[in-house]
Amino acid sequence: MRELAILTFLTLDGVMQAPANPDEDDSGGFAQGGWARDYWDEVMKQVSEEAMNEPYDLLLGRKTYDLFAPHWSTAPAEERPAIMLNMATKYVVTSNPDGLDWQNSHAITGDVPDAIADLKAQSGPLLQVHGSWCLIQTLLAHDLIDEFRLWIFPVVLGKGKRLFENGVTLRNLTLAKSAATPDGVTMCIYRRH
Repeated sequence: MRELAILTFLTLDGVMQAPANPDEDDSGGFAQGGWARDYWDEVMKQVSEEAMNEPYDLLLGRKTYDLFAPHWSTAPAEERPAIMLNMATKYVVTSNPDGLDWQNSHAITGDVPDAIADLKAQSGPLLQVHGSWCLIQTLLAHDLIDEFRLWIFPVVLGKGKRLFENGVTLRNLTLAKSAATPDGVTMCIYRRH
């Protein structure tokens, strides 16, 4: 049996929408994409060391997959995140399995919660979700997340897609690790009891 962890960048007010680029996700009229860029270098170094060093498989929503695949599949082979991301098996939740060309990619269609529960029941490395807001909402609703790997940025946006969008009730969490970058981004890794 393996565990599932989400890796998410959040503003102080809980927004996780479009941290990297202005055109990443403008749904709902969101015009503040790229809000994490000023902190990027320090945070990505910490993410690489703390959450992407051990073998893992990826579980992604289709939109995140389509953002990641063109960049990481052609990134320099010696770049540590590229090595890990390209090596990982990619499970992609999608209604259209066409075009999953990044190596080791497999579609998840149909009953998504059951398919993910089946993946968790198999042996293998950690399943790690990056971004994928809609998928995370499904995982929360079906109590499938074992670990929350959160990077909280000292930014307040006021609107946008939030991690706990639909008031999902969780059991208590235990802080497993925390650290901060010099610019004030806080890494908090929480585990389920």
